[in-house]
Amino acid sequence: MCGIVGYIGTQAATDILLAGLEKLEYRGYDSAGIATVWEGEVNCVRAKGKLHNLRSKLEQMETPAQIGIGHTRWATHGKPEEYNAHPHMDNAMRVAVVQNGIIENYRELREELKAKGHVFRSETDTEVIPHLIAEFLKTFPHSSGSSSIFLEAIRQAVNHLEGAFALAVVSADYPDELIVVRQQAPLVIGFGQGEFFCASDTPAIVAYTRAVLPLENGEIARLTPLGVEIYNFAGDRLKKQPRLLNLNPTMVEKQGFKHFMLKEIHEQPGVVRASLEAYFNNVEENQRSPINLGLPEDLYTDLEQIHIVACGTSWHAALIGKYLIEQLAGISTQVHYASEYRYAPSPLTSNTLIIGVTQSGETADTLAALAMEKERRQGKEVKYQARLLGITNRPESSLGHLVPHIVSTLAGIEIGVAATKTFTAQLMAFYALALDLAAHRQTVSKDTLEKIINGLRQIPKDIESTLESQETLSEQLAHEFAETQDFIFVGRGINFPIALEGALKLKEISYIHAEGYPAGEMKHGPIALLDLKVPVVAIAIPGSVYEKVISNAQEAKARDSRLIGVTPVNDGEAAEIFNDLLPVSYVEELLSPLVTVVPLQLLAYHIAARRGLDVDQPRNLAKSVTVE
Repeated sequence: MCGIVGYIGTQAATDILLAGLEKLEYRGYDSAGIATVWEGEVNCVRAKGKLHNLRSKLEQMETPAQIGIGHTRWATHGKPEEYNAHPHMDNAMRVAVVQNGIIENYRELREELKAKGHVFRSETDTEVIPHLIAEFLKTFPHSSGSSSIFLEAIRQAVNHLEGAFALAVVSADYPDELIVVRQQAPLVIGFGQGEFFCASDTPAIVAYTRAVLPLENGEIARLTPLGVEIYNFAGDRLKKQPRLLNLNPTMVEKQGFKHFMLKEIHEQPGVVRASLEAYFNNVEENQRSPINLGLPEDLYTDLEQIHIVACGTSWHAALIGKYLIEQLAGISTQVHYASEYRYAPSPLTSNTLIIGVTQSGETADTLAALAMEKERRQGKEVKYQARLLGITNRPESSLGHLVPHIVSTLAGIEIGVAATKTFTAQLMAFYALALDLAAHRQTVSKDTLEKIINGLRQIPKDIESTLESQETLSEQLAHEFAETQDFIFVGRGINFPIALEGALKLKEISYIHAEGYPAGEMKHGPIALLDLKVPVVAIAIPGSVYEKVISNAQEAKARDSRLIGVTPVNDGEAAEIFNDLLPVSYVEELLSPLVTVVPLQLLAYHIAARRGLDVDQPRNLAKSVTVE
């Protein structure tokens, strides 16, 4: 949510800031702005809506400034209007601030500052920050040449802030300093040749540098033309080293696809291949398991229960993870919405593994749930102590610092707000984890393990076949549902979470109301919704629940609903029952979610595109939800 970009160096800052903000559009936003310092003034330009509105304004007032900050805002405090857009400034218009996150005590600070004569122009929590910095700057004798006053004023200010935030700050009085701050919200510094960058996510700066340094919580950095200095909130100087990103600019380009989402759907075979290479190869002969996750043996020792916390699409992946772990490894597993678990956690249980699943590694509720679990188990006897594991696409994220063990998913950068390839990558991580647990606990035979792994090795080709057959078919079908107002998705067993995910994808990008249900629950209420105007999508894969799903589908057909079946190619029985087919390659039921999700992603994509909507940046949504 929201995006921050900062630059100090020898180039025109405006161009770099705008280019960086474009790379952060996927995070979701409703307004944007930049502030540059030039000839003793802060030039602040803001605009409501998309970046082209901001760009139009900037074209009328270009400056050669070589320092600046930029921001895309996703409204939390205050309406999505220009006067609430970032950057925000103090009354003297000398300090400009952009912020991600939430300042929880902003009301108290606002009242204190008002009493001292400060006048506020916005409804945001952010605006208290430049006023607070300006107030602390008054306590120092003014010296534009000083190297510490600006930093010290900001340090004192942030020690008065409560909440989760990332900041970038510039001042007309300190034109050679860009100060950045991290507290529970991601921020990374980029190192160039005689220039430095900051951003809330690496796609904003990967075109300029691969040498980066992610700030940790409670750190402040001072960027000048001479280098970067890192301090903690107490003012102590820290020694840190940048690292190289394994990314390149072409990874965040559309590469000929109309939208990032469509490109990322088509990248899923490669994601599965990368996962197979990482998790199922390079296994030592004497290893107990044919899976290589790099996890220590004691994480699995005497394991009795597993709790998984997640949000959104990651929660759906976790439901499939639960199915796999319980059916293959025989471990009781519970899946919790992280936002609910924070306030109503399960009773402490012994020998319990807690898994947090978050694509970005920055999801606020998931991090808070894990932090709470870590704290409440601290000091307990050994069997109650925290065993924490994270599953994320960004191992360098806050999650990577919070938990001791990470399973890194291998999706690469995902730009589309609606998760596609990262969902598949999370599924692959859960298949690997469940099989690893099963091997250690010897709950399935070696032959069965080998059969499942061999089946997984065929999945990339199965997805490719599905993509090839579905692209035109789902696009044609989308024409008939562009005006539909309601959809029902049903599945059973391991494919029930795919019904939930299919409904979520459609809701997210097409704005059509859609719900997912276990197929067997249709007659317990939802069947009352069915008529000619409400199509039903049923996932029917041969296996333990196939006949049951077919029976449930026939119940829907008897209520005049149009039936769409996600079924194997050349399934004669399905062809007789369903009005429309979205055929997939035949795979074993246990592996089928990796394939059945693909036509539902494509259907949602083509319906949204047909409706002329912003597929990659759907309204009101953000790629990573970094505030509660």
